[in-house]
Parts: sequence; structure tokens; C-alpha cells
Amino acid sequence: MPAADGMMAPATAPGASTGERLPVLAFLCDEESETTFRTGLSGRTGAITVRRGTIRTAIAALEREPTPHILVVDLSGEENPSELLDRLSAVCTPDVTVLAVGDRSDIGFYREIQHEFGIAEYLFKPLTRDNVARLFGPHITGQREEAAQRGNRVVAVCGVRGGTGATTVAVNLAVLLADSTRSHVALLDLHLRGGSAAMMLGVRSTAGLRVVLEDPDRVDPLFVERAAVPIGDRLRLLSADEPPEADPAPKAAGALRLLEILRNRFNLVIVDLPWPPGPVERAVLEVARHRVLVFRPDVAGLRDAAAARAMLTAKSAGDGPILLVQNGAGAPGSLETAMVLQALGAAPDITIPHLPRHLPRAADLGQPAVRGCAPLRRALAPLAQEVNGTRQAVGNGLLGRILGRWAR
Repeated sequence: MPAADGMMAPATAPGASTGERLPVLAFLCDEESETTFRTGLSGRTGAITVRRGTIRTAIAALEREPTPHILVVDLSGEENPSELLDRLSAVCTPDVTVLAVGDRSDIGFYREIQHEFGIAEYLFKPLTRDNVARLFGPHITGQREEAAQRGNRVVAVCGVRGGTGATTVAVNLAVLLADSTRSHVALLDLHLRGGSAAMMLGVRSTAGLRVVLEDPDRVDPLFVERAAVPIGDRLRLLSADEPPEADPAPKAAGALRLLEILRNRFNLVIVDLPWPPGPVERAVLEVARHRVLVFRPDVAGLRDAAAARAMLTAKSAGDGPILLVQNGAGAPGSLETAMVLQALGAAPDITIPHLPRHLPRAADLGQPAVRGCAPLRRALAPLAQEVNGTRQAVGNGLLGRILGRWAR
């Protein structure tokens, strides 16, 4: 179902603000299935936690608890298991291995949940000890370690020139996604000197990010977790605060290694990317699912937005969608909407209004503006839907209802 603390205190896994990840957690809705499951895995039950309930119980529990390494869910009696599996993927870290049981025996259903939702194995009821041991056993003993990659999207947010508010967009987009969709989100600030993501979130950067980018051979998932700062239970920040005299030498290989680890650990990775791009930034752009260009509605901003879009359209800069975000619309001295449309040839994908009272104050207080500013939530909701892979009108479907609530 997978596609991701500071040095002063060891970090926990995403979503694991309290407690450690369980090796195996199973939710089964009837006593017979629970008994067969336990006896089929006899000798391994010391590492297995079984609770009574269905996939709905699992979703509710994992909104509050750390994701286990292996999760077993019961789909019995559900008319629309696809919707529930989609909801489950939003509350689990992407590296989880999901096993399922249910009361449907048709091969089409089996293939659907494997190919569309990354379910590692499925057993239909009544369970037998032999099937549990033979088909679930290898996953639980670690003999099969492949995990489906689902939802591990990278979103690169770039300001086409200094002062466009790209960091504001990246920070608040990450917070909105983590809060409203309950996805596990990583926010990566690649401004190694003078970055402001940590300041906007009211935390301190660590020294780990520079090490990760300069020496990829030293990096492993545990190192990255310890370098990440928790922002609530669903968001982690990786940033640096190098002094002006520092001379960091990040490598493209380091950025790609870091993204590989984050994509295996988080549903979404939001990257606040310096512009113009050097080798490291180009490496990120090439793997990004979405490239978000933030500009101000003035002559220089429109010129640089058009140039940046032309550069990203080139094959060498990746092939993800390019989204234009106009920030500060309606500010004194800014260009009229008609002039923006004429310069770009189309309307911006997202327009954020001029918010002179909300944004500076939130940044100074170290509080994400999106949590207290309804106009910013409304403006960012379509962008959150787009990068989360659910481009639809607010109000339609589960995510639409969630984002609609946050947009009010």
C-alpha cells in the first residue's frame, strides 16, 4: 500500500509520536478467523498483535497509532472495499506490507486489490491453517520483503525569483495535506543557507541534511529519521541552517538517495527548491511528479514564470505536470488579471490573494498560516487535490469533503 527529530532528540517513525511500530498487527472480525490465523502462524505469534474488527477499525486506529510493519485487514461484508483501501493507504506509511482476508472469492477482485492497491496477499474465508501458513507466513517471517509502491509522490515547489513566497506555499501545502488527508508528508527545504521553512513552523533545523546531501554513502533510513524534525504526527521536516560563511557541496546523488528513502517512507514529499536550478535541483525536478512554479503578478515575475515554464517543458527537466501559482494577487501595484492572462497565454492554475495581515504575522509567530487563514486554505485546496492525485470539485467524494471542510 506504499508509492517519507532533530539531533537534540531521536526521531520516531512518521505517525509514531507515541510508541514503537508493531511487527504485525491484524484486525479480524470473527473468532473463527482469529483462531485459524493464530494457529496457522503458531511459533510466530509472539510478534503478532490481533484485534477484533474490520478494515474500518484499522483505519480509525491507524489515524492515531504508528503504522505496523505488517498489517492484516478484514474486508468481510464491505460493499465498497476499494474506497476503504484508498482511505487505509492515506493513514499508513508507504512502507507497510498489507495482507487482507475477506468473503469474496472471485479472481477479478483478487487482481484488483493486488494491482490497484498493492495488497501483498489475499485469502478468502473460511481461512485454513495451511493457507495462512503458506501464503501469509513468508511475509510475516520476512522471507518476502518486497512492498508495493503507491502514493510516493514528489512535489517540487520553486519560486521563479526571490521573494515570490514559494516557501510559504510549500510549508502551508505540506501542513494542509498532512492535516486534512491524514497522509504521511515529508517537507524538504533545500535552501541550505537562509531557508525559512523551519522558522515558519516554529522549530529548529538540524545538521543532518547537509551530511545527507554531501555524503550519500553514509545515509540510511534511520539516519534520515533522526535528521527529521516532527511537526505533529503526520509531517516531518528536513532542513538546514548553515551560516553565511559555510560552503556546502550537495551532490545530485545525495538528493536522489534522500528522495528514495523519503518516497519509501512517506505518501508525499514536498520539496522547497531553490531557483535557478543547479545539478541537485535538476535531479529533483527530473523525479518530481508535479513541478509548482510560484510567481508574483508583476512584470519581472511574469517574465521569469514564462522562462521557467519553458525550461521545465524541456525533456531534460522531467515530465511531470507544471502548475503555475500566482501569489499575491490584488496587491498594490500588481498587474491586472487581464495582463497576467495575456502574458502567460492562460490563467494560472492556482491564485493566492494578497494577504498582508495573515502571512507575515504567521511567519513571525512560527505558526502555519493555513491553520488560521480561511482565504489561504481556499486558495490551496485545489493545489492539494491536484498533487494528492484527486483532482475533483471540492465536495465530491471523501477527499473533496475533507478539503471542503478545510477550505471553509
